[in-house]
Amino acid sequence: MPDEPATTPAKRRSLPKRLALIAFIAGLTYLAVVYLIVPLVWKHYFRHHPSLDDLPGITQTGDGHPGDPLNVALIGTKAELMKIMVAAKWYPADDLSFKSCLEIAAATVLKHPYDAAPVSNLYLFGRKEDLAFEQPVGDNPRHRHHVRFWKTDKLDDDGRPVWIGSAVYDQHVGFSKTTGQVTHVTAANVDAERDYLFKDLEKTGDLAETYIVKGFHKTLSGTNGGGDPWHTDGDLYVGVIKTANP
Repeated sequence: MPDEPATTPAKRRSLPKRLALIAFIAGLTYLAVVYLIVPLVWKHYFRHHPSLDDLPGITQTGDGHPGDPLNVALIGTKAELMKIMVAAKWYPADDLSFKSCLEIAAATVLKHPYDAAPVSNLYLFGRKEDLAFEQPVGDNPRHRHHVRFWKTDKLDDDGRPVWIGSAVYDQHVGFSKTTGQVTHVTAANVDAERDYLFKDLEKTGDLAETYIVKGFHKTLSGTNGGGDPWHTDGDLYVGVIKTANP
């Protein structure tokens, strides 16, 4: 059999050099990715996605009882938020007053639609909701979709505020277990209302993106100010509204 060609000394000497070069390039690539590219990616991410972990998770009633859990957030100007909500067929709720209370009571008894029915006030950051929207179900205001929003001090990189909100479904009218007053009784599955709102928002085509803050709630169940139970998977849904054209 013919002898196999022997490896030349030059080839034997060049192999370690090539391995060293590969290791050197791999090391430089690692350093560039870990210390340059990844920090830039995270910096870009957090500029567009303000941290929401330090926001409260629960609203409060006027007398200090725990209210409804926060489960949604939108990023945009007030005008952009109002525009997308109306496009999603959620109507600005009337201010709560004696007159509006009479109107919703009459609508409830007579089963007339009341698209702008008021919502009771809840509190966050020491103030009542900044904006509230509702969507009727059929022609009976006994049950409806509704959401309250509070403007936070957090801004995205365009200087637009983050609005934190609580979306809850009113399933019927009943008596508050804490005060005995006539009120809407809310559905326990607040995640279903969160999901419903975001489906409506996505249909408008006015959301630039959506993302989820996992584990926003550490406590996954409780009762609101009316004594109605609620439960959640703990996630906060966030929508970034498309920037309005100047």
